[in-house]
Amino acid sequence: MADGIPTTAGRFALAYVAGALLLAGYAAWHYLMGHYARILLPTLLALLLVVAAVLRLTVANRPRIPAYLTLIAGYLLLAMELPWLETSASLWVGLAPVLPVLLLPLAPALLLNAVMAPAWLLLSGEPLDGDLTLSYLAAMTLVPLALWEQRRQRALLLATDPRDADCQALSREGLHAHLASEFQRTELLHQPLAILVIHLPQVEMASEQFGNRARQALLDTLCREVSRCSRRHDFLGRQTPATFWLVLPDTSESGAQLVQQRILQALEPVVLLDTGPLRTHMGLCQRLPGESWQRLHRRLLEFTRRLEAQ
Repeated sequence: MADGIPTTAGRFALAYVAGALLLAGYAAWHYLMGHYARILLPTLLALLLVVAAVLRLTVANRPRIPAYLTLIAGYLLLAMELPWLETSASLWVGLAPVLPVLLLPLAPALLLNAVMAPAWLLLSGEPLDGDLTLSYLAAMTLVPLALWEQRRQRALLLATDPRDADCQALSREGLHAHLASEFQRTELLHQPLAILVIHLPQVEMASEQFGNRARQALLDTLCREVSRCSRRHDFLGRQTPATFWLVLPDTSESGAQLVQQRILQALEPVVLLDTGPLRTHMGLCQRLPGESWQRLHRRLLEFTRRLEAQ
């Protein structure tokens, strides 16, 4: 799986640029309406959001700095516009509790919303208006609930997703579940079953000496080449951080050896920038006639341990 930092930074930068365009359009609207005294602030805030977008792309390890700049821009815009609004104040004041939740961690955002509530209600011109207060409190309550539900769904997805978090392979739990199902299927159909064990001895070294990018390159390269050399109904799973199982349903020992040879030939010319030639240890584990699932599983685990010890 590719590193998600550039994608996240790009999305945030795009959001900041979109905000800058909205502020520039707002300044142009004030110009067309003849509100010349109100043009300067949205223009300066649009430039501030452009700076935030550039910082988000160039300083990826400090994402809070552009977030703070964006929050300051939003607060200044609200502080300028709320005193001029009358019936539409409730619409604008609802933006105040939303911005911190989108830009800051949840706990500081909730604290900031609670502290700033009197200021926004006073700036609206009607601090004792019940509808306006209710609108603010509803927005302050519902937005965190939406984020909590999003996090709950993400945690549920991670808990049930059979894919590995780092590469295009099944996770250990997903691999064992799929392998158990495949064992039952082949047992009912009296078909052979082979498992190719692939160990990458360079993974730990690459992570320690060259960082996560080198480790990710090793994992991505292996998964890509194995997928290219195997059939559509074969499946690859990650048993340990450096060891994979390629399950080959309805495959005899000679057919599994051909697959192993194809993978070795595909990986032989691969040379990575940091770690050099890609080295692998491979071994084949074939289901024996009449062998039970428990015995095959124990034998496969022991075979994997021996291969990793080489």
